[in-house]
Amino acid sequence: MNALTRTNEFFPSVFDDFLKPWNEIAGINGLWGKTLTMPAVNIKEDKDSFKIIVAAPGLEKADFNIDVEGNMLTISCERKEKIEEKEERLTRREYNYSSFSRSFTLPETVITEKIDAVYEGGELKVIMPKREEAKKATPSKHITIR
Repeated sequence: MNALTRTNEFFPSVFDDFLKPWNEIAGINGLWGKTLTMPAVNIKEDKDSFKIIVAAPGLEKADFNIDVEGNMLTISCERKEKIEEKEERLTRREYNYSSFSRSFTLPETVITEKIDAVYEGGELKVIMPKREEAKKATPSKHITIR
């Protein structure tokens, strides 16, 4: 996925620049000195399921929350880091907080009770199985462009 950008020279951002126009309007550092970011997402469909794949290297599976409410699936992530350095007469503490939330409207053909997720290799994969009637082959049709 080539949607990765760098927020500084040493730490690559795991998110694409989805909100770039708003960042540019708000100034070079975004609102309140922070850049607004969203993860790169791919959605795949096969005969048996839909899959949402979120590019999120460097995170832990405990950083994610996945919730279903009605026909809405929400993937969110919260990560807090604290860095502390102590020298003889100097103490420095830095805090880094990043989060995102993405919501998706689920098709009626998804069995919400059987949605599963796995985080491996820097990707969060949410697998949403289809109901049996949705698995039946639908006739294909070629559409001619006028």
